[in-house]
Amino acid sequence: MMPEAQARQALVEAGRHFAAMGMAIGSAGNLSIRIPDGYLVTPTNAALGRLDPARLSKLDAGFMPVSGDPPTKEVSLHRAFYETRSDCEAVVHLHSTHAAALSFRADLPEQDPIPPFSPYFIMRVGRVAVLPYARPGSDRIGEMIRALGGRYRAVLLANHGPVTAGRSLTEAISAAEEFEETARLFLMPGIHPLRLLSEAEIADLVATFRLEW
Repeated sequence: MMPEAQARQALVEAGRHFAAMGMAIGSAGNLSIRIPDGYLVTPTNAALGRLDPARLSKLDAGFMPVSGDPPTKEVSLHRAFYETRSDCEAVVHLHSTHAAALSFRADLPEQDPIPPFSPYFIMRVGRVAVLPYARPGSDRIGEMIRALGGRYRAVLLANHGPVTAGRSLTEAISAAEEFEETARLFLMPGIHPLRLLSEAEIADLVATFRLEW
């Protein structure tokens, strides 16, 4: 767990990184990180590419505001991951183009909206729950994540976008990047039909890299 000053800077750098990659447009998306006495989250309506470390929202251990600007309206979804996954140290929620485009499809299954064709998706993201549409900022999103009981470290919110949780901020960032890139590949014209990984190949990845699956 990072000291608060270091965590503030890390969150600012993460926001700039996503903006530079074109994965955070305008004020879309929000980030959070656990600190020794609570959490830091990005403020409401804040552009991730222009975060001020001094104005990040600080929440106490019960997710009540302590200092900084008012927190993102999506605090509920962040809180649900922290409270159902004891190893969760950071949460990334983006509206990145291809993952968001995937969320708009009407034919999504309830689990694994991207078939298992990429070993790196399995390694960095894992299984993905697809959650029904709820208004952005609604506590319903947090309730649905909480109902998963910590079994997933990534979800896709229908008509909204992806959320990834990590054992570190770096891990959550890597998962968000992999989600976006794999969604881009999956949606590319001409890539179908896909050669999917077999159950034995997936089991080999899980055993070799000690993955959740």
